[in-house]
Amino acid sequence: MLVVIVTIHEWAHAKAADTLGDPTPEMEGRLTLDPRSHLDPLGSLMFLLAGFGWGKPVPFDAYNLKNPVRDAALIAFAGPLSNALMAIGASFLLFLARSAGESTIGMLGQTLLPLFISLNIRLGIFNLLPFGPLDGFKVVGGLLPRAQARDWYALERYGLYFLLFFLLPFAGDRSMMDIFIIPVVDFLMKVLVG
Repeated sequence: MLVVIVTIHEWAHAKAADTLGDPTPEMEGRLTLDPRSHLDPLGSLMFLLAGFGWGKPVPFDAYNLKNPVRDAALIAFAGPLSNALMAIGASFLLFLARSAGESTIGMLGQTLLPLFISLNIRLGIFNLLPFGPLDGFKVVGGLLPRAQARDWYALERYGLYFLLFFLLPFAGDRSMMDIFIIPVVDFLMKVLVG
């Protein structure tokens, strides 16, 4: 499931860049749904060993974009948007699988689709966190006025430190991720899975 999710997430970035006028993803072979173009070897290994990982970032050239800051934000947002759309689509399929009852297709759907929905929700929300190199960092940059965006992008080099601070426990055995993000994931799971 992660191979499919990461591939579509990265393809969505490439498609958005291409749609906004940048041919770089296509020239780099990223405008494809072939997983080999999007999976990072170390990131894939980390998915297996640590439960989190990453795909290859999609390159784009801001000089090919009409509005570089805004368009970079749209390209960044395309990945998490693809996760939201996959989760919603899978929720609809889960409804159909439940309607199919005890049939093989129904039982298979009822077993696999909640996990597919959960993985999409987690990846989409995690990528919207406003820390470089995550997608949310560029989304926030695209929403800011030019002067503030310049200051915002100067923080990108510290993004990994902010991200680690966010992920590591600080309040007893809970991290800020546990406190702020997990409740959102749980709420969305209730809405989409029931």
